[in-house]
This record gives sequence, structure tokens and C-alpha cells, in this order.
Amino acid sequence: MTRRFWVFIEQEEGKVHPVAWELLGVANKLAADIKDEMASTGEEAVVEGILVGHQVEEIAKEAMQYGAHRVYVVDDAAYKHYLNKPYYTALASLVEKYQPEVFLIGATTLGRDLAGSVATKLGTGLTADCTQLEMGEPKGSTKKLLLATRPAFGGNVIATIVCKNHRPQMASVRPRVFPMPEPNPQAEGEIVREQVFTDNGVINAEIIKIIRNEASSAKVEYADILVAGGRALGGPAGFTMLKELADELGGIVAASRPCVDAGWITYDHQVGQTGKTVRPKLYIAAGISGAIQHKVGMQDSDFILAINRDPDAPIFDVATVGIVGDLFEVIPAMIKEIRAQKEVEHANT
Repeated sequence: MTRRFWVFIEQEEGKVHPVAWELLGVANKLAADIKDEMASTGEEAVVEGILVGHQVEEIAKEAMQYGAHRVYVVDDAAYKHYLNKPYYTALASLVEKYQPEVFLIGATTLGRDLAGSVATKLGTGLTADCTQLEMGEPKGSTKKLLLATRPAFGGNVIATIVCKNHRPQMASVRPRVFPMPEPNPQAEGEIVREQVFTDNGVINAEIIKIIRNEASSAKVEYADILVAGGRALGGPAGFTMLKELADELGGIVAASRPCVDAGWITYDHQVGQTGKTVRPKLYIAAGISGAIQHKVGMQDSDFILAINRDPDAPIFDVATVGIVGDLFEVIPAMIKEIRAQKEVEHANT
């Protein structure tokens, strides 16, 4: 018997969302978690990718480099652009055919729309917006099941949810929660081409025109440098100063939840348990006290510089370097020094 761990490989116009590769990495870890259990039953666990789109076969080959043993490809002009009903119909059809045990989907805008529809169509459970996954034995079970953890009640409660009685066990997972696996260019696998019948009842909408607003999302989760502000900024004007620093460093502005709740900056900049999880090379936390809800969203950053007037602020517990001081003095000094360094470098070239 084969226990299948599925990952939806999200792509738009041939560009893969990085969360797909992150999920292939964690799917392999989940499969490894039941290795001992399978040894006693003679079962095997395989990690498989599910790819829907048009002219996407090269993506399937790339998926194998990130850990997919097999990729099921539904390739048709009808799937060139994402539409909810055709996509969830295709995925539900494949699930019914192959009976996967676990199905992971990225908690992106597209993934959140898709995952709920697939789970509803299949009559199974879905744990949405997960921040942790593992295979374990819940109370009353003799078999390891997916333990999916997510924040609830505005991040004040952490809930671990189990889908005991229905399959697949589904979870949507935030981007950047799990590390990106290293690709293996020599990896090989199998491509299985699938055809899913579409009729007028399935294709129930038509895309007339796509209008892109590149400024609509800050995309902080994949930025290498983040300059984040907290309640100590005192208002929206404080983010103008942070943007100056971010621009000098080639980074993006981020924020803690109180700033978003106060309306000082939009939600797409929020880092934390109810915002986005980030792993930048440099994270500057300016005026952020460091509540646990914020720390869990940024503590895996490579280098954390914290600036706070309170020497006992919890943010210093995860900081690589801490500056005890007034951010309204420290940040302008940093900007001035960076600009001075750039002028010196320019003069020497």
C-alpha cells in the first residue's frame, strides 16, 4: 500500500510560487516521520506534486529537483489562467482517483481560494493557514496522523487540529514558515499526464482582462531586507522614516500588528502570527517590543537588529544585535551613515 503525500504546485503564467518548493520539503519530512510505522506494515510513502496549467511540463521536471517523486500534470488551455471551479474540479478528480493521505496547499491568495473549495467538494477537513506540521499519534489513534497547528482567536490561542475520519488530511500552509529545500539537479522522477474532462458546467466564467497592480502587495515574506516598525513609531508618519532606511538598504518596510490595527500601514506589511512569516537576511525591528505573536513570525531571520528604549524588551531575546536607544535618533543616524558610506564608495570608483 502507498501512502501519498501531495503538494499542489502553484504557478501563474509559468512562474512557480516558492511556497510549492517549501511544501515539497516539509512533505518529505512528514513522509520520513512515518518511516518506522511503515516498516511494520509493509507500506511505502511517496511525495507527489500536483500541477495544473497550460504548457507547464518543465515545471514538473523542476519539482523533482525539490523533492517530488512523481508529478501529476493536468495540462490544457482551459487551465491557462486560474479559475476556481475548473481547478478544484481537476484536483478533486485526481484525489478521488489516487486517494492521497495528506494534501498540502500554500496559504496564498490563490491557495486559500482553492483549498476550501477542494475540501468542500471532497467532504474532508481542512486546517487553514498552518504554521507547523508533523505526523503524530493523537489520543485514541494507533496510527500517525497529520497534526496541523495554526493560530486562532487573533493569535491568542495556538490550536493543533487532527482530521481523524476523512481523507485526504488537508492543510494550507503559510509561505516562509518552512525553509526552502536545496534543489538536486540530478533528481529524477515520473511525470504522469492526466486528462480531466471540462464542459460548460465546469468552465463557468471567462477572464476578459487581467489588470495588474504591482503595488498592491508588499511581498514582505520573500524580501531579503526588512525594516519593521512597531507601536513606538507613534503614527503613520514614522513609517516615512523607516522607508528612507529601507530604500537605502534595498529593502521593504514591515510592521507589527498594533500598527496595522491602528491603520498606520496596510495588512500586507504585517509580520507575525496573524500576519506573514519572514526569513530575511536582515531584519531591523524598530520600536517593536517583541510579543510572542510577532517573534514567531520573524525569529528565523539570518540577522536581527533590534532598536528599543526598553533594555528589557523581549525583542532583545531573539536579536543578533540590540541597540538600547530612541529610534527617532538611531534611525536617522543610520540613514546618514549609510549615505556617507555610499558617497565614499562612489568617490573611490
